[in-house]
Amino acid sequence: MTQNLAEAPVAKKSRFPKSVPFIIGNEAAERFSFYGMRSILTLFLVNQFFNPTHNPSLSTVADARANSLNHYFVMLAYALPFVGGLVADWFTGKYKLILYISIVYCLGHLLLSIFDTNLDGFTFGVIVVAIGAGGIKSCVSANVGDQFDATNQDLLSKVYGWFYFAINSGSMFSTILIPWTYKNFGPKWAFGVPGILMALATVIFFSGRNKYVKVPPAGVNRNNLVFITFYALTHWGQKKPGQSVLDVAKGEYDPEKVEGIKAVYRVMAVFFFALAFWAVWDQCLSEWVLYADKMNRTINLGFTSFTVLAGQVSTVNTVFLLLFIPLFNYWIYPALDKRGLKTTPLRRLGFGLVLTALSFVVIGLIHTNLDAGGSPSIWWQVLAYVLLSAAEVLVSITGLEYAYTHSPKSMKSTMTGIWFLVVSAGNLITALVNGFIAKGGWWTVHLKGANYEWFFVSFIMAFIVVFMFVAPRLKEHNYIENPEDEPVMQNQVIADTNNL
Repeated sequence: MTQNLAEAPVAKKSRFPKSVPFIIGNEAAERFSFYGMRSILTLFLVNQFFNPTHNPSLSTVADARANSLNHYFVMLAYALPFVGGLVADWFTGKYKLILYISIVYCLGHLLLSIFDTNLDGFTFGVIVVAIGAGGIKSCVSANVGDQFDATNQDLLSKVYGWFYFAINSGSMFSTILIPWTYKNFGPKWAFGVPGILMALATVIFFSGRNKYVKVPPAGVNRNNLVFITFYALTHWGQKKPGQSVLDVAKGEYDPEKVEGIKAVYRVMAVFFFALAFWAVWDQCLSEWVLYADKMNRTINLGFTSFTVLAGQVSTVNTVFLLLFIPLFNYWIYPALDKRGLKTTPLRRLGFGLVLTALSFVVIGLIHTNLDAGGSPSIWWQVLAYVLLSAAEVLVSITGLEYAYTHSPKSMKSTMTGIWFLVVSAGNLITALVNGFIAKGGWWTVHLKGANYEWFFVSFIMAFIVVFMFVAPRLKEHNYIENPEDEPVMQNQVIADTNNL
C-alpha cells in the first residue's frame, strides 16, 4: 500500500515571536547609547572640567578625578540590576519597568547634553544614566526568553545569538562614531546623539507593546537569599553539631531554597577571584583612553594611512571578542583537552587572571614611555587589548558558565544578579583608588605615573597566588552533570529573573 505523499503529516516549523525584532532593535540602540557615552566620558571630564588648560602639573590629579567618576558610574550601573530584577519580579513586571526606566535613561542623556559646562549638573546626569542602564539590565535579556514557549524553544539559542550581535554591533558603531562626533561637533552633540539613540530604543520597545508576552509580577518571595541569610545569621545559636549555618533556616523557610542558597555561596567563593579582573577591566574605557590620547595613533597599512581617535581604540575589544569566542570554544579548548590538559572552569579563570596582569604590564610600559616624553605606537595598546580580550573570554564567559552549571535552576537568575554585583564591587575598588589619588598625600606620591599600573599588577598577582592555594580546595557541584541532585521546586515561576 502506497501512502499518499500529499496527505503525509508535515512538521510545523518553529517561528520567531513577532516581538523579537522590537527587542533586538531596542537592545542595539540602547547599547549604542551606553557605550557611545562611555567612549568619551573620561576624556571629556579631563578636558572640560578637571584640566582644561592641559597643565602637566595637574595631570595626575585631574586624570584620577575623571577616572574615579567613571568607575563610580559603572559601579552604580552594575549594582542596580540586583534592585531592578527584584522590583520587576515582585511588583511591576519586566515590561513596565523597562519602559519607565528607559524614559529615565533618556532624561539622563538629555542632562549630559544640557550641562556640558556645569560639573554638578553633568554629574547628576551621569547618575541618572547609571540608574537607567542598571535598572533595565537584568530585565531585558530575561524578557527575550519570556517570548518563547514549547512550540519554539528550539530557536532560543538563535535569538540570543542575534541579541549578542545587537549588543556588540551597537557597541562597535558607537565607539567609532561618538569620538568622531565629539572631535568635530563638540560635547553637546557627542552626548546628544547617544540620547537620541536611547529615545529611539524606547520608541522601538514601546512600539512592540501589543506583541510582547508579559509575565506578571509574582509578589514578594520570602524564600530569597537576603531573608534566609539574615535569618540564619540572627539565629546562629540554634545551629546543631554537623549543621551549616544556613541549615538553621530550614525550619522557617523552604528547605530546597536553603540548599539552593548554599550553592550560591559556593559559587560566590569562585566569584571572589573574578573581582581582581573586574577591578581593572573597565580601565580600558577610562584610563586607557587617556593614554591613547597621548600616543601615536597613526595607522599605516602600506597602501593608506589614517589616524584613529583616542575613544575609538576600544573598538578593537569588540572585534577581538568576536574572534576569540569561537577560537577558544572550537579550537583552543578542544585541542588542550585532547592533550590531557583539561580546561576546567577554575583553570580558565586562573589563566585569565594571568593574562589580565600581563595586559597591565604592557600598559605600565606604555605609561613609563609616556612619562619619559615618548610617543609609543598605538599598536602597543592594541597588544594590551589582545591580552585583555582573551582574559575576558577566560574569566567573564567562564564565570557566567560556572554560575549556571554550579547552581540549581531556582538560583540561576540570582547568580546573574550577583555576578553584576561583582562587576560593581570591582569598579568600586578602582574608583576608591582614584579618589585617594585625587585627594593627594601618600596615594598620589606612590601611585604617580606607571606606578599606578604596577600597583594593579601586584593586586592581581596577589589574587593569583591565593587562588593557586584555594582552587584545589574549592568544593564544586555541577548540577548539569549531576541533574539527579537538582532540587525539585514546586510552583516555580518561569520568569524567575534575579529572584533574590
